[in-house]
Amino acid sequence: MSAVTSAFEKAAGESRAALVGYLPAGFPTVDGAIEAALAIADAGADVIEIGLPYSDPLMDGPVIQEAVHRALTGGVRVADVLRTVAAVAAAGVPVLVMTYWNPVDHYGVRAFARDLASAGGSGLITPDLTPEEAQPWLQAAAEQRLDPVFLVAPSSSDERLELITAACGGFVYAASLMGTTGARATVGSGAAGLVERVRGCTSLPVAVGLGVRDGAQAAEVAGFADGVIVGSAFVARMLAAPDLAAAVAQLRDLAADLSAGVRSRPAPAA
Repeated sequence: MSAVTSAFEKAAGESRAALVGYLPAGFPTVDGAIEAALAIADAGADVIEIGLPYSDPLMDGPVIQEAVHRALTGGVRVADVLRTVAAVAAAGVPVLVMTYWNPVDHYGVRAFARDLASAGGSGLITPDLTPEEAQPWLQAAAEQRLDPVFLVAPSSSDERLELITAACGGFVYAASLMGTTGARATVGSGAAGLVERVRGCTSLPVAVGLGVRDGAQAAEVAGFADGVIVGSAFVARMLAAPDLAAAVAQLRDLAADLSAGVRSRPAPAA
């Protein structure tokens, strides 16, 4: 059983959803990102996603794009991402890397899997990699006992859901809506239906991302999903903060609010 699976099972045993927090490596600095990620974990996040900054983040909205741009301008490299993973994993928190496929392909698929595992990473989330093209990664992930996490969307057909979930490890990442990342006033209306459809294909936990911004929305999503993924809301607070200390305090507050939200989901019907 992977560390990610264990985290979801622990949350389920406490009758709640797992909280998954995302931050990009290297923003505002490498050490600053490490401090921020550790603060989120300490305040209640069960799993941490570390974003690998990339110059063409097609899935990401303006908030994460800005943070990633600043990280790249600051000179962040893959080695810094792995150092961030190692620091967070050393604190006992399961860590996944969220990345577009090109940097992994350029690094070398087997080498990346080896180095991610050596850093204590638990797996990789690959938003632009399809299962049909993923065999080299799936083989490398299996060799290193890493979780390959793929995304499903409201537009995914039943046939597509079967294919994608069969390739997943750890959990299935369900995008709550079509479009880019970003906190929104409401959660995508198709999210609950998508989760139900995914559960018809796999016994893996299903975590919902894209759009959650506060504890109330986290509670809503936790009412039908096994996990709640939050990224842009964290990054937005970092961008708005005057310095790292203020940013970390803001992140702790938000993580605590979200953590309370995933713990307040409605009890299942008798």
